Amino acid sequence: METPDLKKLPINPNPPLVMHIDLNSCFATVEQQANKHLRGKPVLIAAYDSPRGCVVAPSIEAKGYGVKTGNRVVEGKLLAPNAVVRTPDTNLIRDVHVKFKKICQDYSPNVFPQSIDEVVIDFEEMEYFLRDKTLPEIAQEIKSRLKKEVGEWMSCSIGIGTNRFLAKVGASYKKPDGLVVIDHTNLMNIYNTLELTDLPYIKYKNQARLKSVGIFTVKDFLRADVDTLKKRAFQSITGYYWYKRIRGWEVDAIEFERKSIGQDYALRQHTDDPKELSQILMKLCEKMGRRLRKHKNLAYGIHVSCIYSDRTWWHRGKKFKTSQYTTLELYKRAQYLLDLQPLQKKLAKLSVSCYGLEESSVSQLDLFDNTLFQKRKLADALDEINNRYGEFVITPAIMMGMNDTVIDRIAFGGVKEIEDVYH
Repeated sequence: METPDLKKLPINPNPPLVMHIDLNSCFATVEQQANKHLRGKPVLIAAYDSPRGCVVAPSIEAKGYGVKTGNRVVEGKLLAPNAVVRTPDTNLIRDVHVKFKKICQDYSPNVFPQSIDEVVIDFEEMEYFLRDKTLPEIAQEIKSRLKKEVGEWMSCSIGIGTNRFLAKVGASYKKPDGLVVIDHTNLMNIYNTLELTDLPYIKYKNQARLKSVGIFTVKDFLRADVDTLKKRAFQSITGYYWYKRIRGWEVDAIEFERKSIGQDYALRQHTDDPKELSQILMKLCEKMGRRLRKHKNLAYGIHVSCIYSDRTWWHRGKKFKTSQYTTLELYKRAQYLLDLQPLQKKLAKLSVSCYGLEESSVSQLDLFDNTLFQKRKLADALDEINNRYGEFVITPAIMMGMNDTVIDRIAFGGVKEIEDVYH
C-alpha cells in the first residue's frame, strides 16, 4: 500500500473496523446493579465518604443534577441533596471488568482494555467473522449480553471507527447507551457538532496550543496542514500524529511493554510517624510484590515518592546489584530509600514502585543461594494461599491491625493491576 502524501492526506476511506466500548458510569452503576434500592437514585462513589472526599464516579442520575467527577462529596450533596454516598466496592468492580472482557473476547482475539470501564476491539483481518454480522449488529449483541450476563442495570456506549480515536469519539458522542459509527461519510457532520475539548486527549492545555495558531474549531483542526500542527502547535512529532489521527488513520495501536510495577496510598490522616509509615510501606510492598511475582519477574530498581501536607514532594530511586523478589526484599530497599528523606514532614501520599524488571528463573535462583531460593519459593506459596482464601490472610507481623489502612482501590486510568490478578 502506498504511503499517502501527508501534505494532502485524505480522510481514511477504509471501512470502520475498530470498536470502543465504554461502560456507562461504571463504578456507580455496578453499585446500583448490586443494590436494587439504589437504582434510579443519584449515587456518588467517592474515595472517602467524608465531606472532603473526592467523587470518582457519579451515577447517571447524579450527573443529571450537575455532579461531576472530581467534585468533593460536600459539593455533590449540595447539587443533589438526596444523593447516596458510597466508597468503591473493588471486588464487584473487578468481577464486572473480568466478565465484560470475556464477552468481548468472544468476538475477536484482539481485545485491549484501556481502563477499568473501557475496551477496544480490533476487527482488522476478521472478514470471515463479519460475513454473517455487521459491526453494529455485533455491538447490539454485546449490549444485550452485558445486561444478560453481567446485570440488567448495566449499559454501555459503543463507538465504531476507522481508528481507535474515532471509535472513542463515537463512544462518547451519545451517552448513555449510545451506538455511533464514524467513517469518511459522516466524519465532517460529527466534527461540526463538537468543541475542541470534546475530542479525546484535547483538554485546556492542548486547546490553548491550537488556538495560539488560529485553530478554534474541530473543522479548523481538520483543515490544518501537517507543518502547522507539527512545527507550530505541538512543536514535536505529536503534531504529525494528530494530523493522521483526526483523519481516521491509526497511530495509537501500540501496546507498551511493562517497565515497572507500583502502588501508592493517599493517607486519610497525614502523618510523619516513622512506625506508621513503615507499616504502610510494608503493605504497599506486599501488594506490589504479589503483582511482581504473578508476572514471574525480578526487580533490580526501587523508587519511593512522597507528597507532603504542604504540597511539596520528594522522591528517590536506586538500582541495586542484587534482585528483589519477596516482599521483605522489596521492603528493605524501599525503607532504606524512605529513610533518606532530607526533612521529616507529614506525608499526604506515599508511593513505591519497582523497575529494572527481568524474568525470574528457578535454575538461576538455585545457583545464587539455596536459602534465597527457599525464601522465594515460600513467597510463591504464601501468594497461593492468599489468592485462594483472600487478601492478606497471611501477612508479615508488621502489618497486623492494618485492615483499614492502604484500602484496596482501583484506578480508572489502567487495568494492569486487575490483569495481574485475574489474567
